[in-house]
Amino acid sequence: MAKTYSIRDLAQEFDITTRTIRFYEAEGLLCPQREGQKRIYRERERVLLKLILRGKRLGFSLSESKELFELYDPASGNRTQLNRLLEKIAEKRAALMQQLADIKLMQAELDEAEQRCRASLRELSTPNQS
Repeated sequence: MAKTYSIRDLAQEFDITTRTIRFYEAEGLLCPQREGQKRIYRERERVLLKLILRGKRLGFSLSESKELFELYDPASGNRTQLNRLLEKIAEKRAALMQQLADIKLMQAELDEAEQRCRASLRELSTPNQS
């Protein structure tokens, strides 16, 4: 018999709340079996949860993760899924590079503003030489 997991098992393993898992289920990302009100998660759901959390760390939205999951097709070697993932990675990398450039620009502007403030304070603390 295949190993199964309770919602609590998965929450503890991945250090997330059961509410988070139920949210992913409501979004259509996870589909556990049911025995009355009890959710029974198989290895497939466990792997999907792991991928959802990894995607989240990489900056993917839930809809992006869902899109990638729907492209899963082992019969084709997952070529379409892998190509789409590469596109998403390139998009995330480009966005991060833009954010990094924006941060560097903001740091330079802060440095300049700080220098002006310090210069003004020095002028204020120097006695007038009239």
